[in-house]
Amino acid sequence: MASGISRRTVLGVTAGLFGTIGVAPAAAQRAPTPACVEDGEPTVPQSAGPFHSPNAPLKRDFRGDDPNGVPLALTGRVQTRGCMPLAGLVVDLWHADSQGRYDNRGFRLRGYQLTGSDGQFRFDTVVPGLYGGRTRHFHVKVGPPVGPVLTTQLYFPGEPRNAADGLFNPDLVMQVEPAGPGFEAVFDFVLDRP
Repeated sequence: MASGISRRTVLGVTAGLFGTIGVAPAAAQRAPTPACVEDGEPTVPQSAGPFHSPNAPLKRDFRGDDPNGVPLALTGRVQTRGCMPLAGLVVDLWHADSQGRYDNRGFRLRGYQLTGSDGQFRFDTVVPGLYGGRTRHFHVKVGPPVGPVLTTQLYFPGEPRNAADGLFNPDLVMQVEPAGPGFEAVFDFVLDRP
């Protein structure tokens, strides 16, 4: 088991993400949303929320920021509505720690990556905790270093609080599967570009 993470913690998060331990619902098995189809719809925007910090560092690995959190690898692609990969775009990620707290003084659980030539990105982070009336989620900004930016949030499948969260959108649910002591999540962003 990874540093400081107990089997009970992983099983508890699994129960929250999938409703019952070890059984993922059909929603967790579907393709990442939105799937890119020729002339398909772009990814749905949502608010940044009150906790965005500008000038986050170039950073892929957040796990040291919350060593007792359940590991999660978030990967995906950024592409056009015509399914062409977009290289060199900024994917800026921030979220609450495993206890549901945001770092508003520094850059714990905050950072950005640039998409590769294939439009891909990756973050090694932890499963965010619950707070207030919100379900588990990630905040993301995606766009060029200068120009229009998509701001949105990503959600977990099978999360009990999804139905009660007024911001939850099923079009922004990640594909999430157990992987080792944690999870792998995938989401492909589709930007409104030719």
